[in-house]
Order: sequence, then C-alpha cells, then structure tokens
Amino acid sequence: MRELVVLGTASQVPTRHRNHNGYLLRFDDEVILFDPGEGTQRQLLLAGLPITPIKRICITHFHGDHSLGLPGILQRVSLDRVPHPVAVHYPAGGQEFYDRLRYATSYWDNADIVPSPVGAAFVTETSAGRLTALPLRHSIETYGYRLTEPDSRRMLPELLTAHGISGPAVGELQRAGRLGPVTLEQVSTVRHGQSMAFVMDTGLCDNVYALAQGVDLLVIESTFLAEDAELAAQVGHLTAGQAAAVARECGVRQLVLTHFSQRYPDQSRFLDEARKEFDGPIVIAEDLLRVPFPARR
Repeated sequence: MRELVVLGTASQVPTRHRNHNGYLLRFDDEVILFDPGEGTQRQLLLAGLPITPIKRICITHFHGDHSLGLPGILQRVSLDRVPHPVAVHYPAGGQEFYDRLRYATSYWDNADIVPSPVGAAFVTETSAGRLTALPLRHSIETYGYRLTEPDSRRMLPELLTAHGISGPAVGELQRAGRLGPVTLEQVSTVRHGQSMAFVMDTGLCDNVYALAQGVDLLVIESTFLAEDAELAAQVGHLTAGQAAAVARECGVRQLVLTHFSQRYPDQSRFLDEARKEFDGPIVIAEDLLRVPFPARR
C-alpha cells in the first residue's frame, strides 16, 4: 500500500472543516507521520488508522499548527505499547521545543522514542529508501523532507524461460547478479524507484526546487492566493500559483496543495490558480482524503 492520508489541511487557524496539519504516508512497511498538529489523534481515528504502524515522525518546524499534536501522539505510542522504535525528526535548533513537547504532561513513558534532530546535511536510510531534509525559508528554522526509493530490477518471465531459469534459481540470480553465463541485466529491466517531497511553510528558495525535482508526489503548502502574494512573501509562505509553478519546473508527476488560509472560503480558487501553471494531476487536499501514489513510470 502506497498512499498519502491527509489528516488536516488548515494553516494557522483551523476551521469547521479543516483540522490543523497532519499527513500520514504509507509506503509499504514504512509509515511516516508528518507535522502532527492539534487533533491528529482524533483525525487518525476518523480515518480508521491505528498509531501502531507509525515508524517515524517528521516535524518541519515548531509552529503550533505543525507540532502541537506531537505530545498526544507520543503518549498514545506508549499507551498502545508500540513494539518498535519510533524516530522523531525535527529541526536541531528547536531542541528546547521538542523537549517540552516530549514531556508536556505526566504519563507512563513506555515507548522507544528515538530523537533524531535534523540539520542541513540530514540523511537517513529507511525501509522505503533514503529520507533527506533541506532547510527552507520561513520565520523560524524549517526543513522540507524528501523520500527517495532506490531503483531495482524487475524480472522478465519470458527471458527467464528463454534461458531455462526457474524456481529457486531466480532468487539465486537476483542475489548474485549472475547465474552461470546469464547476468541479471539479461533477464530483467530497471524498475525506477518512487519519490515524494513534503514542503511546508516556506517562501520560494532553491531548496524548494531541490526537494521537488522529479518527484512522483509533491505535497506542498499553498497558504495564499496571488492577490496576497506580497503578504505571502513577507511571512514566508507560497501562493497556489507559485507552488504549481514549482511542480511544473521540477517535472512533478502529481501535485497536492494544502495548508490553506482561513481567509478563503472558496477552495476552488486554489485549483483555478494552480491550473494556470501546472497541467498535471492536482489534488486540493481535504481532511481525511486518501491520495494514492501515481502508478510507476
């Protein structure tokens, strides 16, 4: 299962229909929770999703709409006796905020929570591939994340049959790269890995483009519309048009716009503005929406 489950889509102020931020990425066995704002526990419940599979939590920055749900999530990890370690990635400069949220109230701490502060050269390997982070341009220290699955090989049954290879010999060939005179390349083709970028609260900067370059799925903030572009620049945010232009310039396959200001009651305007810049698939995120990964190239 590869999908993004949107738990919350509001910006600083939640609305009747939009919870504070929260995004759960299910990438086979790797389950990552991004930016748990207030109410994330309840949103997971409404989405029919348990806490237990979560393996890591990624915090872009320590503004409340992106992190105030962290205490409840960590306490629930303990309550549910999650059997595996849960890594928490967050800006290294926000250590004091992490420490406060980690023990915001009294509870029985029965979990293996692994703090993993993020710096400019952050890289870690996951079961889904390489997770990297790059600094963005906002009013406080903020990072965007990118998950990149490595390329692999897809076996071609007709070529295996032509070379008389079957059963356990196929696995041996995959492990060794060669079986007698037959190489792996002769009976397989490249299976390109998939990728996803998560870009919240930022003005335009080089690292926005670096994170988004060529990804299959770009989840990106579009707090404002073009009519408020000057305000967006002042406070370190993007307009829908700017986010869509990033997707176009970076060759993104599918665009997910989120983090909408409560000042715009008509969300269709975000789609209208984005469509002028990007002709690929665009999702205007809604709470509890499930967004499947695009099919492999």
